Amino acid sequence: MRTRLTERFGLTLPLIQAPMAFVAGGALAAAVSRAGGLGLIGGGYGDRGWIEDQFAIAGDMPVGCGFISFALDDQPDLLETVLMLQPRALFLSFADPAPFLATVRKAGVPVICQVQTFRDACHAIDLGVDVVVAQGGDAGGHGQSRGTMAFVPEVADEIARRRSETLLCAAGGIADGRGLVAAIALGADGVVVGTRFWGAAESLVDRRLIQTTLAHTGDDTVRTRVIDTIRRIDWPERYSGRVLRTAFVDRWTNDEAGLRRALPTEEQRWQTAVEAADTSIVAPFVGEAVGLVDTEQSASDIIASISAEAQGILDRRLGLS
Repeated sequence: MRTRLTERFGLTLPLIQAPMAFVAGGALAAAVSRAGGLGLIGGGYGDRGWIEDQFAIAGDMPVGCGFISFALDDQPDLLETVLMLQPRALFLSFADPAPFLATVRKAGVPVICQVQTFRDACHAIDLGVDVVVAQGGDAGGHGQSRGTMAFVPEVADEIARRRSETLLCAAGGIADGRGLVAAIALGADGVVVGTRFWGAAESLVDRRLIQTTLAHTGDDTVRTRVIDTIRRIDWPERYSGRVLRTAFVDRWTNDEAGLRRALPTEEQRWQTAVEAADTSIVAPFVGEAVGLVDTEQSASDIIASISAEAQGILDRRLGLS
């Protein structure tokens, strides 16, 4: 499939693997890039040593790096360190990308900016980022509430109205060829896929969690702030995280104040559950697309499956090749 995204980044499939913190390391990112997508290391909150290790694992494969942008505010020199590793792209989410753009552009690295509202999309377009990712609320991990189906074409129409060169990717609920074709039909140049790669053979997820999690459907996910509270991570109020529902999440979702009071006890309980991969407590960050994934696959098999299914839809249903 040829789109502006494949042409801009030299891909064979218009797909970017989401830079999931604590999940997307160098092995996963390299495998995705090797298979024809754009693989990204999940830089998350900015562990410098870990990021350098993951780029070393990726070797000479062209991979990018993603950050929870507000984490860069506290580590102003981390951005320079990462740019010295020559990432294929820099993926920024959850804060204003403006303070970082001059430095990234000076290094000649494309900027991908993920947004969750139309207002933020317009701001990113104004800044001239290379790619805007319109993330719907059905996505796993942190986000907001917009639905992917309406959000993506709204941003596509704005890009067209401005005659902007900014590319557009869709994110949220996309895990197969059907989602890719749908995103293209909505006006996107490609997709960002997270949950499908969360369960990939090369991901850093505890293998004990994968099959248990993949047995669930999208009904079994929920947006909550409980996981940030138990980890003592202070996220902006506008964002919540979509996770797998567990007894722990159900217990505390409507009583976050109570959870904060109970942290001395509940923190230890949470940590013990993490070490044991106890899914009655541990709540993996996965999206509604978890209901579309039933087996663990390699990244190359995931790419091949998405590509074949998308091409089959074009051939059979649209009469295109």
